[in-house]
Amino acid sequence: MSAPTFPEAAPAAHLKDPVLSVVDVRKQFFGVEVLHGVSLDLVPGTVHGLVGENGAGKSTLMKIVAGVYRRDGGDVRLDGASVDFGHPVEAAAAGVATVFQEFNLLPDRSVAQNVFLGREPRKRGLIDTRSMRRATRELLDDLGIGGIDPDAQVGSLTVAEQQIVEIVKALSVDARVISMDEPTAALADHEVAILYRVIRRLRDRGVAILYVSHRLKEIFDLCDTITVMKDGALVSSDPVAALDQPTLVRRMVGRPISAYFPGPEPGTEVGETVVRARDGGNAQLDGIELDVRAGEVVGLSGLQGSGRTELVEAIFGAAPFTRGTLQIAGATRAIRSPRQAVRLGIALVTEDRKRTGLALNQSILDNALLAIRSVFPRRTRAERASIPGVFKSLELVSQGPKQEVQALSGGNQQKVVLAKWLATEPRVVLLDEPTRGIDVGAKVAVYQLIRELAKRGVAILLVSSELPEVIGMADRILVMRDGRIAGELPSGASEESVLALATGAVTQTISPEVSTA
Repeated sequence: MSAPTFPEAAPAAHLKDPVLSVVDVRKQFFGVEVLHGVSLDLVPGTVHGLVGENGAGKSTLMKIVAGVYRRDGGDVRLDGASVDFGHPVEAAAAGVATVFQEFNLLPDRSVAQNVFLGREPRKRGLIDTRSMRRATRELLDDLGIGGIDPDAQVGSLTVAEQQIVEIVKALSVDARVISMDEPTAALADHEVAILYRVIRRLRDRGVAILYVSHRLKEIFDLCDTITVMKDGALVSSDPVAALDQPTLVRRMVGRPISAYFPGPEPGTEVGETVVRARDGGNAQLDGIELDVRAGEVVGLSGLQGSGRTELVEAIFGAAPFTRGTLQIAGATRAIRSPRQAVRLGIALVTEDRKRTGLALNQSILDNALLAIRSVFPRRTRAERASIPGVFKSLELVSQGPKQEVQALSGGNQQKVVLAKWLATEPRVVLLDEPTRGIDVGAKVAVYQLIRELAKRGVAILLVSSELPEVIGMADRILVMRDGRIAGELPSGASEESVLALATGAVTQTISPEVSTA
């Protein structure tokens, strides 16, 4: 058995002929139309970006192309012929594969076994393991991936490597169309670079790629064409060269990019220091000198693994400081557990909301009361009565407080996490990647909440991998490198300045006097 071969990139003259067309597609759920006549073309050797807020209809459209849903109107055409896939396996057999955000892999089986699951080559009635392993190696080599062993157990791989296994699965069935749903949502920066390389190699081989992402930088980096959806309808479809970020944001959310990062609320005042660390350290951190004041948003930037998450976890008592001092509102504290931190008025919105922020199979209301029930049980009744007002202020979109959280969009799930912590009335809010994996509109809602909290005098420490987010929202920016704070920059600093400190291109000593200035 040999790995599939791919056509060379099609000449420019032939790129006008789509391999797959979605024509006036409509879809209803329970009598309510959620797709209103959407059309797009996927052309060989191109990357087609699909963007829009949560609820715009992107996932529904992808699932129709993948054979998860049947359309209620319109047409899907492959090489000009109408197709109506009833299952993703049927779509894959026709050369249309989808890499969903939630991987469909068996962690206890090898890479090769996952790639050829259900299609194992046989020899004399037995699975031909050697042939399967060889074909997987050829597919990986064709993508320029030398670090993944076909015999490796999938559960031992990184998220980025598992993403590549999903792509190799698609290629193993000679996929000519590959749809990718938020492929970088859980990847570190260096892993995103690997995925970029793989996608460009696929494009150069003539594969048509439908790329869905909330990260606008990726959309502009990778895509040839960008289609915008809003409220289940097509807004526009243009070559990337005809667009810029302000135009794209305005089409997606109906507001100009100038409103994207709101400035401080009128009346916001920076008060006394609420969080102060001096020479803080543990196994991952060293020499931490930090001050965050009431009403202040301090951004925490740095490369993946620089210690950003470890710092907020240390303050929250999840991985405490083992040396140095930590003061909360002027009193020296040895915080040894998250429960103790919550009692002191500290809240942590964790990076992975699904794993550490929510109980997905519980209701919205139960999730919003998780922290209160655990730490302040006597306040449960009072907070239960106030929670609907919190939901309203966050513009939470749901079918009601009894709806299970797992049925919500990523943006609405994040709003439930925020509601959980707002119920505790914190004076310190630690935000670790608070807008990861949510759409532009939901991001704006989070930014507005941050400004409102600052106006109330809450001290905020904001961790983000998105430099525009840190620069746009922070009153001061602290940059971490190798478990230490490498330096401090003012609000509005350039991305180049942040990266210089993060990579060590510039060394800046930070002192308590600078921190509290």
